[in-house]
Amino acid sequence: MGILSVSPVLPAHRYAQSEITEPLIESFGADDKTAAVIRRIHSATGVDHRWLVMPIDDYRKIEDFTHANQLFREHGLPLAVAATQKALDDAGVTASEVDYLFFTTVTGVGAPSLDVELAQEMGFRSDVKRIPSFGLGCVAGAAAIARVADLLRGDPDAIAVLVSLELCSLTIQWHDNSMANIVGTGLFGDGASAMVLAGERRSHKPMMSIRGSRSALYPDSTETIGWNIGSYGLRLMLTPAVPELIDRHLAGDVDALLSAHGLQRGDIDEWIAHPGGPRVLEAFSDALDLAPGDLATSWEVLADTGNLSSSAVLHVLARHAHHPPGHRGVLFALGPGVSVEMVLLEWH
Repeated sequence: MGILSVSPVLPAHRYAQSEITEPLIESFGADDKTAAVIRRIHSATGVDHRWLVMPIDDYRKIEDFTHANQLFREHGLPLAVAATQKALDDAGVTASEVDYLFFTTVTGVGAPSLDVELAQEMGFRSDVKRIPSFGLGCVAGAAAIARVADLLRGDPDAIAVLVSLELCSLTIQWHDNSMANIVGTGLFGDGASAMVLAGERRSHKPMMSIRGSRSALYPDSTETIGWNIGSYGLRLMLTPAVPELIDRHLAGDVDALLSAHGLQRGDIDEWIAHPGGPRVLEAFSDALDLAPGDLATSWEVLADTGNLSSSAVLHVLARHAHHPPGHRGVLFALGPGVSVEMVLLEWH
C-alpha cells in the first residue's frame, strides 16, 4: 500500500511566541516571579511562531469545557475540510472513491464524532467506513498511518483518507498554575493534516510505500503524559520522565522494526520524528545516535508551528514529500501510554 498525498493546513492567526506569552501572563494575573518563569520557559521551547484558530484576545472569553468543546467543532470542521480537500486534490482522488475515513484528535470530543460532519461535508459515500480515534495523543499521526496500512493490507482495492485535527489552544486552563500547564501554553499550537492512501491493487502512483510498522507500549508510564479530564476540561499531564523512557526503550524498538526488514540504522536516509519539544527531540537524537541535522525538519516544524500533537509528525512528513526512488525513512512519534509508533517508508 502507498501514500498518495500528505497535505498539512494551518489556521488563519499567526503569532510570534512573545505575542502569545505576554497576553497569557496578563490573563493569568501572574506576579513578577511567576511572569519571569513563564517567559523563561516559553523562550526555551524552540517555538518561534504558532498558529491559532482564534485571535489571541478571544481566548480569555472561554467560559468552561462546554464552551471550549463547542469552539472545537465550530473552528475544527472548516480546517479539517480544507486539509481533506487539499489531500484529495493532491492525490487526484474524488470523494466518491474513498472507502475508509480514519479521523484522529485529542483536543475535542463528541458523539457523533466530528468525522460524521466531515464525511457529509466532503460528500463521501454513505457506506464509508469510519474509524474515529481519541486518546492516542501525539502518537496518533504515526499510529494512524500504521493502522490504515493494516486495513489496506486486507483490502488492497480500497482508498483511505486519514485526517488529524488538533486545536490545542482551546484546552487553555486559566486556573492551573502547574509547571505542566505553563510548558503547554508555550509549546502547543493548532493545525490539521490529511493523507490519502491506496491499497496495492489501485492504479494510483504513490509518493511512498509503507513497508512496515511497529508499536510499543511502555510499562508503568501511564502517569507520564496525557490529559487529566474533569469538569474543568482537558488539563495537561506532563512529567520529566519522557526523555528517560526514550533513552531506555526507543533504540531497541527501532532496531527491531528495521531488523524485521533486513535493515540497520545506517540504511535509513530520513528520520521523521514527532517534534514534541526540545528535550524530546534531543532524546530521540541521543537514543538513536543520530548525526547533527538528522532531525532538522522536525526542529523547523517545531519552530514554525509549535507542537501540533497528532498532526505534527504529518507536517514534518509533508516537508519530505520528494525524495529519490528507493529513499528510506522511519517516521516515529511518542504519546500517552507511554506508547511509540514507528513506520518504515520507501519513496517512489
